[in-house]
Amino acid sequence: MQTVYDFTLPKGYMDSAGELHRRGKMRLATAGDEISATRDPRVLQNPSYLTIVVLSRVITELEGVQGISATVIEKLFTADLAYLQDMYQRINDIEPPTLTAVCPDCGKTFEVPLNFTREG
Repeated sequence: MQTVYDFTLPKGYMDSAGELHRRGKMRLATAGDEISATRDPRVLQNPSYLTIVVLSRVITELEGVQGISATVIEKLFTADLAYLQDMYQRINDIEPPTLTAVCPDCGKTFEVPLNFTREG
């Protein structure tokens, strides 16, 4: 099973010297990553900071950057943050549940996403 994934940021992290860093690695998240992030004082003050803390834990490498911290993640361009959030969801299989359905006419099998939200 693959547990570490390579990535290339669309824009790149710009350090204080103006150097751009684009390639890195992200590992699968553990329950401990998410639990400890929810206890972080910055997250307790601002729940939307959870993403920053979790990403700082699971990104293990960013070329030429020593130590990935929440401060590094904060300085990413928004396109890069969105890219990493999407990657996190994909590699950790955070997807809505699906139901396997069979077409009564042709017999073809397909997946239907289950939507548990109620409208109306």
